[in-house]
Amino acid sequence: MINLPIKNSRDTVSINPTKLIALGLNYRAHIAESVSVKVKGFTDEVPSEPLLFPKTPNVLVGPEDPIVIPKFIREYGFKTLRTDYEAELALIIRDRCKNVAVEAAMDVVLGYTCMNDISQRNIQNGDRTGWSRGKSFDTFGPIGPRVVLAADMPDPHNLDICCRLNGKTVQEGNTRQMIFKIPEIIAFVSKNFTLMPGDIILTGTPSGVGPITHGDTVEVEIEGIGVLKNSVIDENELPGSSA
Repeated sequence: MINLPIKNSRDTVSINPTKLIALGLNYRAHIAESVSVKVKGFTDEVPSEPLLFPKTPNVLVGPEDPIVIPKFIREYGFKTLRTDYEAELALIIRDRCKNVAVEAAMDVVLGYTCMNDISQRNIQNGDRTGWSRGKSFDTFGPIGPRVVLAADMPDPHNLDICCRLNGKTVQEGNTRQMIFKIPEIIAFVSKNFTLMPGDIILTGTPSGVGPITHGDTVEVEIEGIGVLKNSVIDENELPGSSA
């Protein structure tokens, strides 16, 4: 469980979801970079409905916590290892809900925050069962630095979003570029799964995703929310770890 402050309040929100549901390919510019990402199922075709995949709750870490690249992936003998950052707007569900109408969908949102959908591309590309494992290693879901309540977010569909790697801007976009808007996303997700208070939905990433390595610093910034900053470390470099 992670406690995040609420913007303009002394209160906090306990981040302890039963599930995290993420969207793939929800920005056209990200779809267009499919050749460089080279992930199975990642094509230049605009999806006709939201593409969903799960991340498991063990991914969650807070601001300033390290992103740890697991050492076991070296056992596979991949020629080149690639683990990527992905800056995303995340929404937190307020109410238990199922089959939410598009018109009522915004009413079940507690608030918004930043997330970094860390993705181990070698595993993501190689798993026959899909993207989940490569997206769900420990620490692969930094979140924060604060929650902006829905009532205090005038328009979540017009927020500048960017990612910086070691101080250099590598992703830039705006949430108005999302293919599927938040009401459509919530309606679709809740048709498939009962959503519980505290559940998190990730709304996709703009173009510019790229690799991170040991020693990097990654910052996700979303207008009106703040900057989520995390360092990157190889598990082999952790104290007490054997290479």
